[in-house]
Amino acid sequence: MPTSHTRNHRNNPISCFCVCLLILYLIYTSNHFLNTSFKCSSSSRVSDIISTTETIQTDHKVRNVSITTIANATTNLITPKNLVIPYAMRHEHTQLKHIAFGVAASSLLWENRKEYIKQWWRPGETRGVVWLDKNVVVKRNERLPEIRISADTSEFAYSNRQGDRSAIRISRVVSETLRLGMKDIRWFVMGDDDTVFMVENVVRVLSKYDHTQHYYIGCSSESHVQNMVFSYAMAFGGGGFAISYPLAVELEKMQDRCIQRYPGLYGSDDRMQACMAELGVPLTKEYGFHQYDVYGSLLGLLGAHPLTPIVSLHHLDVLDPIYPKMTRARAIRHLLEAAKYDSASIIQQSICYDSERQWSIIVSWGYVVQVIRGILSPRELEMPTRTFLNWYKRADYTAYAFNTRPVSRQPCQKPFIFYMNTIRYDEKRKQIVSIHSRHDERYPLCKWKMDSPDQIESIVVMKRPDNDRWQKSPRRDCCRVLPSSKNSSMNLWVGKCGAGEIIGI
Repeated sequence: MPTSHTRNHRNNPISCFCVCLLILYLIYTSNHFLNTSFKCSSSSRVSDIISTTETIQTDHKVRNVSITTIANATTNLITPKNLVIPYAMRHEHTQLKHIAFGVAASSLLWENRKEYIKQWWRPGETRGVVWLDKNVVVKRNERLPEIRISADTSEFAYSNRQGDRSAIRISRVVSETLRLGMKDIRWFVMGDDDTVFMVENVVRVLSKYDHTQHYYIGCSSESHVQNMVFSYAMAFGGGGFAISYPLAVELEKMQDRCIQRYPGLYGSDDRMQACMAELGVPLTKEYGFHQYDVYGSLLGLLGAHPLTPIVSLHHLDVLDPIYPKMTRARAIRHLLEAAKYDSASIIQQSICYDSERQWSIIVSWGYVVQVIRGILSPRELEMPTRTFLNWYKRADYTAYAFNTRPVSRQPCQKPFIFYMNTIRYDEKRKQIVSIHSRHDERYPLCKWKMDSPDQIESIVVMKRPDNDRWQKSPRRDCCRVLPSSKNSSMNLWVGKCGAGEIIGI
C-alpha cells in the first residue's frame, strides 16, 4: 500500500497542471480586459495599469498570485513582437515648437533678402537661427530670427571652379544649429534667405513622419537638367529640406570628415546628399518643397499645383512678383494673408465649367482664377502652363521633371486672369470670401461667336475652411458656378466634392 508521501508525490503533477491552466486563463482574461476596457496604447504598460491581486483556489489550498508578476513574466505573450503601434498613438502631434529652422544667408544680399524672411517668420512662435558669413546691421524690433555667424571653414578643401566655397559653410547649417542645444526639437528645417516657408504646412508634412527615425525629407528640382547634373536623390536646399533629430545627431558626428572627402562638389545640398548616402539614408520626397529653378512667371506652376500642401517657395529674386504691380516681398505677404484663413488649401487647384457660356474655370485658391473660352478637359487643365523659362532661360518643354502644356496660340483661348484682391471670413455663413479682380492687360481679338469673359470684372470665391484635408486621401476640391445678380461679376463655390460629383459639365 503506498505511503502518504507517495500519494502526495503522485498528486503534485496534477496540481501543478491545474495551476498552470489557471495562470494561462488569467493571462488571457487580463489581456482581453486591457484591450476592451482601457484600450491601452502600448501593451508594455500592462504592469502599470493592473495592480490588483487575484486569489486562486486549487486543491483546497489558497494561493495569492499577482497579476502584475504574471504580466511582467509573460510580456512576449501579451505583446507580440510583430505588433506595430501607430506613430500617432506613441507621440503627441508634431507642433511648430518642435521645429528648428536654419536659414543660410549672405551678408552681401542681406538687406534685400531679409524682407522675405520677415514675411514668414513669427517671433515668439517659430524657432531657429539665421547663419551669416559676417556681421550685419540689424534694426531694433525687426521681425527676424536670431542671427549668428558661421564657424570658420577655411581649413576645408574646395576645388570646384564654377562654385563658391561658401557652400561648405552653408552645408554645415544643420550641424551648427544642432550644437546650440535647443530643447524639445524634433526636426531641423534648412532653407536659404530667399526661401519662404508656409509654416503650418511644414508642420503638416512633418507630422506624418516618426521623428525618432532617420528621415531626410525634401524634393528635387523642377529642372530635369539640374537633377541630372546634381542628383534626383538630392533635396535641393533652396526649396528647403527637413532632417529628423536622430539623423542630425548622426550627421553632426561625421559631417566634417564627410565634407573633406568631397572637395570637388559644387554646392551645399550635394554635399549634404553625399553625407546622407554615407549614412545610408535616402531622400523622402515631398512635392510641396519648391526649388523653382525657373525664370519668369510662376502663374503656370502655382495655377496647377500638385495635389499636396505647398511648403516653400524659392528663387524669388529671379521670378516675377506672384501678384502683378507689387514688390516681391509685398506679393508674398499678400499670399500669406490668404493662408491665414485656410493654410491647408492655399494654392490648391479646383476646376469647374460654366456650361451655359461654355467656359473652363481654374481656381488656385487664395491666388488666382483663370477663365478660358471653350471646354478643356481636367486632364489638360491640371498640367502647368509654360509661363516660365527653364533654368538656362530656354523655352524647352523637355527640360522639366514633370508634364507641362504650352501657352495656347489660339487667340480665343488666352486665359482671362483674376488675381485675389481682398479676402475675409464671413462669421454668419462660416465661410471665407475672396474677391478676385481681372488683371488689366490686352487680349487678342477673338472671332468665336460666344460670350467673352472680358465682361467679367470681378469673381467672388466662397469656401469653408478645411484644415484637416490632408488627413484624408488626397482629392481636389470641387468648384461650382453660382448665380450672380450682376453681369460684371461671377460667383464661385469651392469645397469638398459631394457623393457622385465629378469635375465636368
